[in-house]
Amino acid sequence: MKLSLRPSFDPLLAASVALLLVFSLLAFFNTQDFYEWIESSSLWVRHWFGRFYLYLGLFSVLFVLGVAFSPLGRKRLGGDAESPEFSRWAWIAMLYSAGMGAGILLRAVQEPVYMLLNPPLGVSATPETMALEYTFYQWGFTAWAFYGLFAMIMGYHLFNLKGKALISQSLGKKMIDKGLKNSVDVLTILTTVFGLIGAVGLGTTQIDGGIRHLSSTDTGITLVIFITLTICVLSFISAWRGVHRGIKVLSKLNMAITLLLLFYVLFHSDLGAVLLNLGISLYHYIIDFIPMSIAYGAYNPGEAFLTDWTYYYWAFWLAWAPFTGIFIARISKGRTLREMLIGVLLIPSLGTFIWFATFGESAFSLIESWGTYAGEFDNVFSSIFVFFENFPASSLLNVVTIFLLIGFLVTSMDS
Repeated sequence: MKLSLRPSFDPLLAASVALLLVFSLLAFFNTQDFYEWIESSSLWVRHWFGRFYLYLGLFSVLFVLGVAFSPLGRKRLGGDAESPEFSRWAWIAMLYSAGMGAGILLRAVQEPVYMLLNPPLGVSATPETMALEYTFYQWGFTAWAFYGLFAMIMGYHLFNLKGKALISQSLGKKMIDKGLKNSVDVLTILTTVFGLIGAVGLGTTQIDGGIRHLSSTDTGITLVIFITLTICVLSFISAWRGVHRGIKVLSKLNMAITLLLLFYVLFHSDLGAVLLNLGISLYHYIIDFIPMSIAYGAYNPGEAFLTDWTYYYWAFWLAWAPFTGIFIARISKGRTLREMLIGVLLIPSLGTFIWFATFGESAFSLIESWGTYAGEFDNVFSSIFVFFENFPASSLLNVVTIFLLIGFLVTSMDS
């Protein structure tokens, strides 16, 4: 039998690459106009589909919980004889590194402080409670429900029905229109690439901001390009080594460093105040979750705020959902739907709540001790580095944060 080395033509791949090439050329040769087009398109989408995002988010949370606690939750990805491939610690580490990662460093201080100074809701909660509650809302159950929904659909399709790793294939055989199927897959590929571009762009800019803060010099675009290429090379190496020898090892390292940073800040903070505000804010978040999710009555912060914050976040989580969901499904083989969905929904969310409560409450205390606030934490790219300047061994903390940012970006790209 002769082995043919001639590559086969895949129209789906060709169409995706062609569109990405067109967008890349437009962005390279006509950067300002392309940026303005992206900005206006983003605002248009959020204007017309923002409320749909809200309802979809609430539906996803309720649907994921419904499946988890129903008899369907007992179904095991890969069949009853399958056992989990990864330990629970490795599974959680890969979940968090892929699903959130650099974002919690980007917003750790800036977002709670912004919410404190600009309370989104006029309810009876204190500004500190409201700041953490709304931060929890934008980083909590809804984001992970989007991921869990995709993971459930794709995991069952891949491991139980033995289907292909294409979103269109999971929609069932009744969708017979080939053009529509291909459009879904092309849109998924574009969404994945654009979601990663956004994450890597924000992450590399924060790394650049940290280096500028440490060196007190203007680094220029050359350093940003070098950082981006470094992350891409490291991602390739990690992915090439596979899930067990690459992604799992790096994810566990990321989580270990993240926990060390968290405990360090906790040790130098008012632990009682952090725990008290965490408990109160979490209580309000849970009881206010449904009205916040549909922006009802007093829980409607207004269209301007929703457009700049909540709609933006929901669009970002949805852009990450296809590739993050497939990755979660890949590492969850052998677990029941109930274990996967409850684990995806609750464990990373609780970790995020503790993280933001620790950094947020510590930042609130710093501002109170200063007596005046001159916008020290306003810059999203440098806020965490400015924050660490108020702790012992600040230079070491900032260097560790830069390396952790790189690690999180690598695992997000790997997924």
